[in-house]
Amino acid sequence: MFSVTVRDHMMVAHSFRGEVFGPAQRLHGATFVVDATFRRAELDDDGIVVDIGRAGEALHAILSELNYRNLDDEPQFAGTNTTTEVLARTIADRLAEQVHADALGAGARELSGLAVTLRESHVAWASYERDL
Repeated sequence: MFSVTVRDHMMVAHSFRGEVFGPAQRLHGATFVVDATFRRAELDDDGIVVDIGRAGEALHAILSELNYRNLDDEPQFAGTNTTTEVLARTIADRLAEQVHADALGAGARELSGLAVTLRESHVAWASYERDL
C-alpha cells in the first residue's frame, strides 16, 4: 500500500457538553495540526498516489471553512460535541467528497482510502480512517 500525506493547521474555539470534559465544558481554544493521508494499492501511470498539490489545496480549503471559528456557533455542528475525533471524521468526509468530485484529479479515482489525524499537542492526537 502506498500513501501520501499533506499537512496544514487550524485554530478553533469550542466548548463541550458533559461532565467527562471537566473544564473543557467552558469555551476554549484549540490549535490542530492536521494530516491527511491518501492511500492506494498501486501507483498511477505517473508514479504517484495523488497530486500532492491538489491534495494540499483541498485540505486547506476545508480547514479554511473552520479556521478562526467558534464551532459552537456553526449550524453544521449544532447539538454535536466537536471533539477531536468528530472533527477528524468531518474533515475526512469532506475530503472524500472532493475525491469523488474529481477535485484531486482523475488519478484520485483509484484511491482506496484516506485517514485524517488531528494533533492537539505533541502528546495527544486522534484519527479517523475511511474507505473511498
